[in-house]
Amino acid sequence: MYDPTVARLTYRALLGRRRAAILFVLPALLLVIAAAVRMFAGADDQIASDVLGGFAIATMVPLIGVIAGTGAIGPEIDDGSIVYLLSKPVKRPTIIFTKLIVAIAVTMVFSALPTLLAGLILNGNGQQVAVAYTIAALVASIAYSALFLLLGTVSRHAVVLGLVYALVWEALFGSLVPGARTLSVQQWSLAVAQKVAGDGAVTSDVGLPLATVLLVAVTVVATWYAGQKLRTLKLAGEE
Repeated sequence: MYDPTVARLTYRALLGRRRAAILFVLPALLLVIAAAVRMFAGADDQIASDVLGGFAIATMVPLIGVIAGTGAIGPEIDDGSIVYLLSKPVKRPTIIFTKLIVAIAVTMVFSALPTLLAGLILNGNGQQVAVAYTIAALVASIAYSALFLLLGTVSRHAVVLGLVYALVWEALFGSLVPGARTLSVQQWSLAVAQKVAGDGAVTSDVGLPLATVLLVAVTVVATWYAGQKLRTLKLAGEE
């Protein structure tokens, strides 16, 4: 199910000069914010939770997921270069699965690691805040990668749709509108983090059992459907 050649090509595409520069911006900004907050406010568990929840999980992780998930396949479909990959003796579900693994890995590295470092800067992992939000970033990376990989497969406007989802639904509605929180990857990941952090340090509007089911369901269904959509792409000469 995992093809090293597909993985190498996908890593090369995602970590090219332009896209890599974009991937570094948000983590760097998070670390700068964390250092500034620690300098002026000192170590405070609640402030640390607010920064990590409000910026890292609500904004940085989904945006990096957009870049990695859509970038893993969208540009190849848009410019037609996907036909060279599809002409190889590699099953199309294998292509999707491999690209998903790469997107997850890239999203985790550029979101979870900076989240951990920022948490340590902010409060030295008091009440396990840094570790809890890092776990949330890891969990969210999986679901976001699958979701945005699907968008990259089904739409030429995947980046725009992904940004709307990340900035409007997750960062705005997912944080402020109670009814929307149940359908928010952010809240699902926070439910996992809540079990790790100290009492009251991390909160979620979704219970852990439901959050776990939804995280798994979104990841599996999005990956399966992306594979089905890739099957429908026809090459010249195919019946």
